[in-house]
Amino acid sequence: MKYDFTSIIDRHNMDAIAVDGLGNGQMSPGKPKEGFDIIPMWVADMNFPTVPTIPEAIIERAKHPAYGYFAPREEYFQSIIDWQTKRNGVTGLTKEHIGYENGVLGCVVSALTAFAAPGDAVLLHSPTYIGFTGCIGNNGFKMIHSPLRKDENGIWRMDFEDMDAKIKANSIHVAVFCSPHNPCGRVWEKWEIEKAMEVYKANDCVVISDEIWSDLILDGYKHIPTQSVSEDARNRTIAVYAPSKTFNLAGLVGSYHIIYNKYLRDRVVAKSSKPHYNEMNVLSMHALIGAYKPEGYEWVDELRQALTGNVYYACNYIKEHFKGVEVSRPQGTYMLFLDCTKWCEEHGKSIDEVEKAGWDVGVAWQDGRMFLHPCAIRMNLALPLSRVQEAFDRLDKYVFNAEK
Repeated sequence: MKYDFTSIIDRHNMDAIAVDGLGNGQMSPGKPKEGFDIIPMWVADMNFPTVPTIPEAIIERAKHPAYGYFAPREEYFQSIIDWQTKRNGVTGLTKEHIGYENGVLGCVVSALTAFAAPGDAVLLHSPTYIGFTGCIGNNGFKMIHSPLRKDENGIWRMDFEDMDAKIKANSIHVAVFCSPHNPCGRVWEKWEIEKAMEVYKANDCVVISDEIWSDLILDGYKHIPTQSVSEDARNRTIAVYAPSKTFNLAGLVGSYHIIYNKYLRDRVVAKSSKPHYNEMNVLSMHALIGAYKPEGYEWVDELRQALTGNVYYACNYIKEHFKGVEVSRPQGTYMLFLDCTKWCEEHGKSIDEVEKAGWDVGVAWQDGRMFLHPCAIRMNLALPLSRVQEAFDRLDKYVFNAEK
């Protein structure tokens, strides 16, 4: 490969909660026992150096010693248009359809408050991303979950009848859709999105589609933008994207919405602009421009290969070594969602004990109960393969087969 996905980078004392935040909050795992270093597999950021064109663009702009008020460059919008056109096959996207967002969750809140009132019900799928749970609940909305169900092949699927029934029973008019799905890793097929959008249309629901993971699709799969499946979907959907997940830029802040329908766009922009907090950072703008250069396209293609290899290694290892642990092989993202129900029942252990055993030996993974599953763990595989292998070796020796 041209780019480096094998070197182990030291993130200590470099403002990374993935390693320096351990044990400092309810969401983060505890620190390991003496003799074990940290393998960060909890918070959803990557342990790879990003594409060099990003720091180059930031440094070049930072050389100029004035950082005052500014307006986004035309290059910013054109970079997004080109990226969406070439990567996702989007057509007809123009500057007016694009709007800056400090974060995907900020846009979710702006859109919800524009089209629903606190106390109103909102439809989501479960397992559910903890960011949705937090921001939607904290803003006073009632969350109604339609569970994803595994088919005979272990693939997570939407239950369209359940979605329709719950929308009708709760008078829902705003739904949050996650594509690809976090934490399950599903990359929805076109027919699935079409059927979901038919349910939303039949119930007059505005759809907020979180597509932040859309670039991180594993080999053999393809992202289908929600807005692309029909003319109605194009006009019903508020889609949110970001380079932050793709290129590990969350610390720089910066996402963007794509909204084709002027009425939807006007309402979202009105909500997000009035508090005067949703303003772009000049270095964030240049980071996106640097990310969406030709080198960025190449870097993402190589990243997807590395992530695909990590996912195949991890899933095969679980199948061969961790009897009773179930995992549906993700089609996108770099997260695994382990169902430990059978293992815990067979071994008389609680999920707390399983998680603690992993934390103790430096495998910093994440409590799956926060994602509304009673006995699960979420694992980040965006690390060099050597670190993934070390993590699974420790889990084999000290957690899932420790009794042998």
